[in-house]
Amino acid sequence: MSAFLQNDPSLTAKDRLIFALDYASLEEAKRAVVSLNGHVGLFKVGLELFVSSGPGIFKVITESSNCGVFLDLKFHDIPETVQAAVRAAAAYKARFVTVHASEGKRLLKAVVNEIHNDTKVLAVTVLTSFSQGDMRDAGMEKDLDICELVLRRARWARETGCAGVVCSGSEVRQVKERVGQELITVVPGVRPEWATVSNDDQRRVTTPRQAILDGADYIVVGRPIRRAKNPVQAAEKVIEEIKTALRDLAVHP
Repeated sequence: MSAFLQNDPSLTAKDRLIFALDYASLEEAKRAVVSLNGHVGLFKVGLELFVSSGPGIFKVITESSNCGVFLDLKFHDIPETVQAAVRAAAAYKARFVTVHASEGKRLLKAVVNEIHNDTKVLAVTVLTSFSQGDMRDAGMEKDLDICELVLRRARWARETGCAGVVCSGSEVRQVKERVGQELITVVPGVRPEWATVSNDDQRRVTTPRQAILDGADYIVVGRPIRRAKNPVQAAEKVIEEIKTALRDLAVHP
């Protein structure tokens, strides 16, 4: 078993769990924040919640929990527009903000230069719902493997000073080995073996344990916790999987 250096060894198993607050209203999100406070490390604020609730969700998370904010709006526009958006997001002291890497190094560099506090920029490499077949349909290079595309964009992230990347569990090991262990890696599309997700649109998925073993610093879990009969219990089961993986990495360096 090949172990990977964790960027911040002080992070606990709980700290590494990001829960996706994919709710349609601020009220639903607040109930989840109050319930899961102390059982996750960060709350992910995505498009649905931010569009429906606006920046008020930052106040909810700050006042109702001790957790950080992962602002996952996947900014994608001309550099000046994205710079302004990231500047506004940083004012709310989000722990992480995400920017699509598909526009290349110029955009990533412009965004990184705009951050002047502890907010960290993560480059979204390739969405976990994307498959090799989707690449062909999108007219991308005929012989380009999806993992190679992720690695190319991860290199852009490293070269422009991004703190890390968002990638699937299928590529995280390669990112750590071939691009750099210093990059923070956030892995969405995490599906515990005990959870069933109906109508799942994710294509490149992994389990919590495997994601950590392969080098993920953080994992994002949404539906397996959100749709569970007991979300707190589901979160604790995910944390236990993370703990066992971290113990295995410590025993088998």
